[in-house]
Amino acid sequence: MNTTQSPNTVWHDSQTTAQARQTLLKQKPMTIWLTGLSAAGKSTLAFALERLLIEAGHPCYVLDGDNVRHGLNSNLGFSAVDRSENIRRVAEVAKLMNDAGLIVITAFISPFREDRAKARAIIGEGVFQEVYVSADLAACEARDPKGLYKKARAGQVPEFTGISSPYEAPESPALVVDSTKLDISSALELLKAHVFPLTRTAKSR
Repeated sequence: MNTTQSPNTVWHDSQTTAQARQTLLKQKPMTIWLTGLSAAGKSTLAFALERLLIEAGHPCYVLDGDNVRHGLNSNLGFSAVDRSENIRRVAEVAKLMNDAGLIVITAFISPFREDRAKARAIIGEGVFQEVYVSADLAACEARDPKGLYKKARAGQVPEFTGISSPYEAPESPALVVDSTKLDISSALELLKAHVFPLTRTAKSR
């Protein structure tokens, strides 16, 4: 994927600041990066957390793995190269949304540590909050809400994470949510307890 910057592009500075946007929205922007196997519960938790944040008055948005492949990343497949580009693009979008003052919640398998490290570098240390939605392969395969594991076992879905492509679990995530031990309500409370204090600006404390 060619991402070479044109020599004819020039960066234009804004006439306001990220701090001014934070003050306007009364929150600290961040990206809550949910990673884990397919069917671990990432999307369910992401959209539930979004609802809680909106109800509490926090402007936020979910970037969901399947959803962005309908538009922004519709030209990408699932090879290692395309997966890496998928994550890079999403990280750049999240960074822009954070700069606008928004809280971003992402739900992506993002199976490779190197790609998540690059996302962290793009978004920024401290702003990037890696959350591991943990569920073992057997549990995810038993759930299989989209029937993808069954197709992968039959060889109909190539390079499927957990079956024919590896998943590299985070080594030191900000939070681990074990969806095999917690129901959705308990998992959401754990996420809320981690995220909500981070949204507070100096004036809101």
